[in-house]
Amino acid sequence: MLVKQVKHWLVTRANAARWRPIQEWAEARGGTFTLSRDGEGFLIEQPDAPVGALRVEWGLSQRNYLPGTELRMRCEVGVHPDMQTMVLCRALMEELERVVFEAYTDTLKTRVDMDTPEEMRWLVMFPKFTNAASPLVRQRYGVLGVTKEVTGAWVDGELSDALTQASDDLLPEGHPFVLMCMRGNVYLRTQMTEADQPKVQALVRLLETAAHAAMRVSGRLADSGAWPTTTSFAWMPSSRPGDL
Repeated sequence: MLVKQVKHWLVTRANAARWRPIQEWAEARGGTFTLSRDGEGFLIEQPDAPVGALRVEWGLSQRNYLPGTELRMRCEVGVHPDMQTMVLCRALMEELERVVFEAYTDTLKTRVDMDTPEEMRWLVMFPKFTNAASPLVRQRYGVLGVTKEVTGAWVDGELSDALTQASDDLLPEGHPFVLMCMRGNVYLRTQMTEADQPKVQALVRLLETAAHAAMRVSGRLADSGAWPTTTSFAWMPSSRPGDL
């Protein structure tokens, strides 16, 4: 028991020093930094973040399609409930589509399991948006949502520019990445073997850009219902993808 306690203390101390730049960055912007109970991950919370309450967590992945460790984030912006949109790495989209197809064609199953995450169910629920203004976005990402009109309004503009910039080095081609807007919030998940301050900071900026874009589109939905919506679901939602 004593040996385990000493080992845990050493791991916690080492990781605290390793992530000190992330802690200093989080605290400089008004957030709190907390090590996970096992000392092998961390949590950042900023209830009064400029765009909306922010939660950032790095640790063991909660999704099978993200092996190892992941960075997961949630920004609570309170946008219109019809803001249901997603951008994901194209390679990951194709892999998840294969998994969903196999689930449908399995003779022992009649539907996708209820515990299948939304990012997989949405692949068969929502239409793809294939006319993004940016050629790079069309090439590198899959884009879909409740309607093509809503999805296009969200992804084109500042979010498209941010995705293009991130594609240079932050999100290289084939790197697992999911960005979703649902239940009034914006979520981001990506595989991250080692957390470092520049990458965390850059991904928070990307999340906040997506949140700003969602707020812009949400205002148009709230004001005039500018686009048709398809809010009936084939399945009831399971656990929140941003439940950290």
